[in-house]
Amino acid sequence: MPKYLIEASYTLDGVKGVQSAGGTSRRDAVAKAAESAGGRLETFYFAFGDHDVYTIVDLPDNESAAAVALGVNAAGGATVRTVVLLTPEEVDAAAKRSVSYRPPGA
Repeated sequence: MPKYLIEASYTLDGVKGVQSAGGTSRRDAVAKAAESAGGRLETFYFAFGDHDVYTIVDLPDNESAAAVALGVNAAGGATVRTVVLLTPEEVDAAAKRSVSYRPPGA
């Protein structure tokens, strides 16, 4: 199943929700969201810096990942950025493919 890195930044309301319900409640909510899209939560971490949460989820496909992102963003407690993750084997297969490309000005 494809893996996705989800980077989340809380809104003011989201921060207040973490303060009142705790961090484990957010992890559980993300696990439930992944499961509702046919996937599962692999990891969940809070962090300092540009984003408040980094999580990796296994989801069936890009449509499922988009559905999760849309649902989280629409709820208003956080904004998310989703990154498709590739295995080393997938990169090996991609490197063997031939692609026709002409750079600008060539």
